[in-house]
Amino acid sequence: MTDFFATPGPMTGDPAGELAGRPANVAGLAAVGHGLMIHEHLAGAYGVSYDETDRETVHLRQVPRLLERIRAVSPAPLTTPRPPEQRVAGNCRQFTVLMVAALRAAGVPARARCGFGGYFVPGFYEDHWVCEYWTGERWRLVDPQIDEKQLGMFPIDFDVTDVPRDAFLVGGDAWQRYRRGELPGDVFGLSFAGESGAWWTAGNLMRDAAALQKIELLPWDVWGVMPGPADPLDEALFDRLAEATLDPSLTGLAELMEDPGLRVPAAVRNVVLDREEAVLTS
Repeated sequence: MTDFFATPGPMTGDPAGELAGRPANVAGLAAVGHGLMIHEHLAGAYGVSYDETDRETVHLRQVPRLLERIRAVSPAPLTTPRPPEQRVAGNCRQFTVLMVAALRAAGVPARARCGFGGYFVPGFYEDHWVCEYWTGERWRLVDPQIDEKQLGMFPIDFDVTDVPRDAFLVGGDAWQRYRRGELPGDVFGLSFAGESGAWWTAGNLMRDAAALQKIELLPWDVWGVMPGPADPLDEALFDRLAEATLDPSLTGLAELMEDPGLRVPAAVRNVVLDREEAVLTS
């Protein structure tokens, strides 16, 4: 199973070879991302602001297209940190897929995980993505978004290259904790948007399941039975999906993801832009 994650997927290819030859050092790779992007909602902390045109980069699903936009701003090598005004808008998912792509280019098994970070707002689990890579002995979580500035902004008291499993909950873990009554549904969501609920947990579970098939979609891509705030939840189906994503062998996940309500279609709905978009051409 680890071999599957050591090669690129549709979103993490490197056709131009720009990521090849990078040292498979997660701290170093995170630093590369920090020098290329700024989280769109934290731009003010870096002394910059982004308009809607600038924010177009957060809607790019494929790493090669993201790198094209980065190069358009500056032709400097990717390892050369840009000043803040030359960094493109990103988000947790963009930082994650860039690291996943670089690790896969180096032959290191890596995958994006969609879930919730409990280290941003006390008592709340924030919608978030991180990278998970195989050390040769275990799968290890690393948060490639968090730089030195953000370490001073959020209550993080651990090594972000080895994120504890109770600090970041992958989608299936969050769902099971909700179902067992260990955590209420309203602690999962997006705090600045004032949105939370079990429906959000179910949505991130579907996005995590897709990422485990190497289809790393946007945090606001919606398809199939992914629920909205007022929609009923097929709890039995999501129970099965959570169990499949948490099985270390991932046995049965591919089969379950053939369910018409779970299967990733050729086009998904980008709810932020309120339009249907082809998965592999945007």
